[in-house]
Amino acid sequence: MKAALLEQFNQPLNITTTADPQLPSDGVIVKVNVCGVCRSDWHGWKGTNPLIARPHVPGHEFAGVVVATGPDCKHINIDDRVTAPVIMGCGSCPTCRAGQLTICDTQHVIGFTGWGAFAEYVAVPYADTNVVKLPPALDDDVAAALGCRTTTAFAAVVDRAQVKAGESLAVHGCGGVGLSAVAIGAAVGATVIAVDINNEKLQLAKTAGATHVINAREVDDVPSAIRDLTGGGANASVEALGVTETFQNSLRCLAKFGRHVQIGQPLDEHATPMIPLLETVYYRQLAILGSRGLSAHRFSALFDLIASGRLNMQQLFGKRITLEQVSDVFYQMDNHEDVGITLIDTI
Repeated sequence: MKAALLEQFNQPLNITTTADPQLPSDGVIVKVNVCGVCRSDWHGWKGTNPLIARPHVPGHEFAGVVVATGPDCKHINIDDRVTAPVIMGCGSCPTCRAGQLTICDTQHVIGFTGWGAFAEYVAVPYADTNVVKLPPALDDDVAAALGCRTTTAFAAVVDRAQVKAGESLAVHGCGGVGLSAVAIGAAVGATVIAVDINNEKLQLAKTAGATHVINAREVDDVPSAIRDLTGGGANASVEALGVTETFQNSLRCLAKFGRHVQIGQPLDEHATPMIPLLETVYYRQLAILGSRGLSAHRFSALFDLIASGRLNMQQLFGKRITLEQVSDVFYQMDNHEDVGITLIDTI
């Protein structure tokens, strides 16, 4: 099959021919039609994700058609149009049986613990538990755009922060996952304040439903600006970059009893930030929540939000590229120059 092979970190991917993936006994093989390019892929390309062993095929935000099923796969059929969450639980351990597949101890992570979807075909294990059949009205582009960024944002805003209509939500970082959080917050009826340093991204955040936008380079104190806009602080705040400064801003912008949700992946020195415990968490009685991925059984609620017309994924689309252009997008991500959701056309 044709695939984009990661052989050296921080170097262009090698577009080459590799062996087709092996069919898991409990899984499926999917012919990839469309795949998103996510900042999590960029982290792997930079060499900061310890799950990746080279040579490796990245990619995890896919939509396609099942072309083979394993003998232990009972509920997914050939020719089903499908996607899958990036984090897939085994389906049988106590954690999975409780519905929390994203924290399974034996999880499979597409494009990280196993080869991913920057290829003609991708193998998906644990299929009965994790593979998601796509509604007929949901096209492949939207399904791929949901990827991990929109599903992660949905879990953060709806499931973890439990943002309600009439509340205020701050979103720090307007890359793919941040823009998705903006759109989902607006879809559930929240007042959304989007923060970034790129005016083009902030303009897209307005299109996605942000009530207010803040360029962090143009204000002296981001938390104070958010507290002024909200009359005392945001009810919930999402950090979508994994950077210490924006993490601190997220905590400090919150109202009393506010909820911070961490969806940006903090690496290196950002993995162990100092927390202003007394000033924020203790006195204001804040909640600090983590969120990573979305279990397959929750995709239907996201599909319903799209079907209702309240969430328009197309407004978040950025560039359409070929597989050969993925490395160019990674280099743009080095400087946060990527805008919107980038999709790789049929591979």
